[in-house]
Amino acid sequence: MPSLRIILRLTLLFCVVQITRAPEPKKLSSRVVTTKYGSLRGFVTTLPNRQWRPVEIYLGVPYASPPIGSLRFMPPVTPAHWRGVRMVDKFSAVCPQRLPDIRNETEALKRMPAGRLEYLKRLIPLLQNQSEDCLYLNIYAPALGMLI
Repeated sequence: MPSLRIILRLTLLFCVVQITRAPEPKKLSSRVVTTKYGSLRGFVTTLPNRQWRPVEIYLGVPYASPPIGSLRFMPPVTPAHWRGVRMVDKFSAVCPQRLPDIRNETEALKRMPAGRLEYLKRLIPLLQNQSEDCLYLNIYAPALGMLI
């Protein structure tokens, strides 16, 4: 079973791939996925590598209640149930973090390798929307019945 670290890296990789390619219109998934908390509908897209098959993407799926108020610094608590179909087609906020200052590239290159700087240039736009309400998953799955 893959570790959480590997899953998070793969998710981040797909996030970076999504933002660095030309946007294409989202095609809502025809499938509604039912969880014990409620129903979800994502979207279907094809990632930029031509050999990859279409994937269903579910962005911003809650896995715990927001850690705010009395839940701050506590273990995660089951999320609230919802009625109807929840559209999960947008990234949710990321957890608060201090981002490295890369505005001055000459100074940044004194602190990090060039490859890391290029990676951060692509990644930092994804990390601008920060909030303590950040306990969400981005799920990528092969699109069923959509063969190329």
